Amino acid sequence: MSDITSIEQDALAAIAAAASLDALDAVRVAELGKKGRVSGLMGTLGAMAPEERKEKGPALNALKVRIEEAVRVRKGALEAVALEAQLVRETVDLTLPAAPSAGEGALHPVMQVFEEIAAIFGDMGFRVAEGPDIEDDWHNFTALNFPEGHPAREMHDTFFLKAGDNALPKVLRTHTSPVQVRTMMSEKPPIRILIPGRVFRNDWDATHTPMFHQVEGLVIEEGIHMGHLKGCLVDFVKAFFEVDNVVARFRPHFFPFTEPSAEMDVQCLRAGGVVEVGKGTDWLEVLGCGMVHPNVLRNCGLDPAVHQGFAFGLGVDRLAMLKYGMPDLRPYFEADPQWTRHYGFSPWLTPSVSGGLS
Repeated sequence: MSDITSIEQDALAAIAAAASLDALDAVRVAELGKKGRVSGLMGTLGAMAPEERKEKGPALNALKVRIEEAVRVRKGALEAVALEAQLVRETVDLTLPAAPSAGEGALHPVMQVFEEIAAIFGDMGFRVAEGPDIEDDWHNFTALNFPEGHPAREMHDTFFLKAGDNALPKVLRTHTSPVQVRTMMSEKPPIRILIPGRVFRNDWDATHTPMFHQVEGLVIEEGIHMGHLKGCLVDFVKAFFEVDNVVARFRPHFFPFTEPSAEMDVQCLRAGGVVEVGKGTDWLEVLGCGMVHPNVLRNCGLDPAVHQGFAFGLGVDRLAMLKYGMPDLRPYFEADPQWTRHYGFSPWLTPSVSGGLS
C-alpha cells in the first residue's frame, strides 16, 4: 500500500505542476499509459493471492480514478488559459481602419440599384414585401389570369420542379407577382408595396440569364387610374436617372394580369455605346405596367367595382446596365473580383432621394 500512496502523491504533484497540455499528457502517460506505474501495479494483480488481490485491487482502481480525475480537471484549467491567451493574441480592433493592402469591399451594382429603387419608392410611401422563390401553379399563374396553354406555362420558358403523386409541379417563380397575390389575399386595401427579388426563366445570352432580379410595384386603393400610374413612373425615372426632364410614352401591350397594359419608353440619346436619358430623340423601353386586371382582383377576394390598382415591373439587371454602362449581363454572376471592383459601389454610402442615389 505504501507504493500506492507514494505514486499518488508523486502523480498529483506532477499533474498540478504541469504548465502545458503537452506536459500534462506526459504525466498521464507516465502514470496511466501501458508502461506507466499504475498500469505496472495493475499487472501484478494476477500473480497475487486471492486475499491480497481482494485488498489491493479496489485500492489500485481508486488510485487510477483519482489520477484520471486530476488530469481531467488540470486539462480543463490549461485549456481555459490557452483559450484566453489565444483570444488576447487574436484580438482585432474594429475601430481601426482596414489595412491598405486589404482594400475595401464593393457593393454589387445589382444591390446598388435595388437600394436606389427602394429609396425612391420608399419616398413615395411604398413598403417592401417579399415571398418564396418556389411557387405553386395557382400563385404563379392561375391567380394572375394566365390561361391554360399560355407559353409561360411551358417547359421552354419555365423551370418546373418534379411533382409528387397527384400534384401539380412547383415552379421557380417566373416573376415576383405571386407576392402581389399573397399580399392582396392577406391584407386589406389600401396597399402600396414594392417587391424586390430573384426570378427564374429558361433563357441565357448577353441580355438574358436563367436567374435575374426584378422589382414589382403594386398599388390598390379606391379611385386609382392610369394617370396615377403614369405620374408615379415618370417621377421614378426622373429620380433614378437623376434628370429633371423626362419625355415618356406608354405603348399598348398585353400582360395577362393587367388591363389595360402598357410598356413605358423614355426619350434618350444613344451615342458611342452610351445611353443618356433626358436627351436626344431615341426611345428606350424601361418597364412594363398596367391597371390590375379585374380577374386578378376577384381571385384575391377584392371587388373590382370598389377597389382598383396599378402594377409595374422593372428588370433590375437591365436597369443597372443602362445606368452604369455594363454591356453584358453574364459577368454579373461570374464572381470576378476585378469586375466588382470596377463596377461596384461603396457599401457605406446609403442611397437617398434627398442626398443623392449614386
